[in-house]
Amino acid sequence: MDGVSNATIRPAYSKWPEYNRRLSDVVAGLTEEQLGLRPSPERWPMWATVGHAACQRVFWLCDFAGEPGAETTRFTDAAHNCPGDDDLENVLSADQLVEALDSTFGIVESCLDRWTLDMLHEEIRREDYGPDWLHTRGLVIQRVFSHDVYHSAELNEILGKAGLPQIDLWD
Repeated sequence: MDGVSNATIRPAYSKWPEYNRRLSDVVAGLTEEQLGLRPSPERWPMWATVGHAACQRVFWLCDFAGEPGAETTRFTDAAHNCPGDDDLENVLSADQLVEALDSTFGIVESCLDRWTLDMLHEEIRREDYGPDWLHTRGLVIQRVFSHDVYHSAELNEILGKAGLPQIDLWD
């Protein structure tokens, strides 16, 4: 039983690298005008949604869970400066977004390779964010994964309305 609990969590997220690649591939093919499309006037443009998704990887895995790697990304202050959440002025290009997705996914990959099943039960408390900031490591990785999928679906809504190629997570 001990061998199972020391196994990495990568098998549980085996398709995530492919999801990230498919997201990056679609983003790479978008023009500046297309990246500015919004699902509705009050929601973020696509560039901000993609940037936000990448930045939140850094926030949850580095800022919250204490993993290394934030300095290898454009989001060295993810807790206070993420596209969409904090910044709708500095528009990111397709190349910048692909770089952001790739660099932040490196942090995800590191967690998938180092975190074990036993580690998923570990509690992480960040009182500097507030009294309720206590989560297990398992919740953190699940949150980052589901956040990626959520925003991929949101992007597909915009892409579909515009008649553009969508992010196919199922093929």
